Amino acid sequence: MIAIAAPESSCPSATDGEIAATNLESARRAAWARFARDTRSAGVAEAILDLECQAAHFLGDLGALDRLHALATQFSSSEDSARASLIAARAASAAHRFEEARGHLARAARLGGPVESIEVQWLTIAQACGVNLDAVLDARSRIAGDSGRLEDHVPLGSLLADLERFADADAVYRHAFYSYNGVSPLPLAWVCFQLGMLWAESVPVPDPAAAALWYRRAIDYLPGYVRARVHLAELHISWGEHDDAEALLRPGLASGDPEVSWRIADLLRVQGRLEEAKTQLEAARASFEVLLRKHLLAFADHAAEFYAGSGGDRLRARELARVNVTNRPTRAALRQARTLGEEREL
Repeated sequence: MIAIAAPESSCPSATDGEIAATNLESARRAAWARFARDTRSAGVAEAILDLECQAAHFLGDLGALDRLHALATQFSSSEDSARASLIAARAASAAHRFEEARGHLARAARLGGPVESIEVQWLTIAQACGVNLDAVLDARSRIAGDSGRLEDHVPLGSLLADLERFADADAVYRHAFYSYNGVSPLPLAWVCFQLGMLWAESVPVPDPAAAALWYRRAIDYLPGYVRARVHLAELHISWGEHDDAEALLRPGLASGDPEVSWRIADLLRVQGRLEEAKTQLEAARASFEVLLRKHLLAFADHAAEFYAGSGGDRLRARELARVNVTNRPTRAALRQARTLGEEREL
């Protein structure tokens, strides 16, 4: 079993998380306003990409994917350039349309786009798809070593976890966390969430107590962090702590993230509140189907998990797992497909 030390008591300080979330939304709207005035304004489209990705990840704002698609479409209609191809590549990658993103990157390279920007996006796609991981690891290690930035250490830690080098991943994440000297709580919440995922889901023998501590810390930094709330609530449900789980999940309903309704349905069912559970389960199913119609590749894995369990449609789960593993044949995707009996198809 991999040993883990308890997180130290002294944590980096940061801006209040609720203020940071408000600032994120204000900055996002302001960037779109600038883009509307001049689509070619230097750095504005790139700022929108950053802000929309943050809104999706941290706040569960899944409408961000629609807005990113609109951004790439509008920008590419205004000019044909390496910059437009890079923006299109990143928008496609955010929705897990990786083959499309590779095509945009190839075009950016042909048009003389900046090598460093192309490399960063290539690394993201290769890591997400589980290909060329030795080369990705070399590049990630070099970039993190050169920059020292948390934002470069977290992808390295994630890759090490994917490669089942769990102690190394933990060390990289902790270094990123305790050496952070910025003021935004978003990067700190991100690395805390990754540590929670590491000890809850990645290691061979999970450590739920350690995972819960890191998830809780992520929420302390950013109270509106929907993903962290869902994952921590799952642990509380497993421990029979239903009130704590419901208190975590209810604020996330406003995001429209189907995983929130899904987990609330699970919680209500074990409490015997069957009619309420049915309502929430139907809401989760409807939300998943809307997202799958618009962004199939981005949600195939989570929807497969839903239909394999609470959603009660194993055939649908197998179809989605097949889609996911074809798009990104990672270890996790292959494991999900095998669990659902898809190994004969792969």
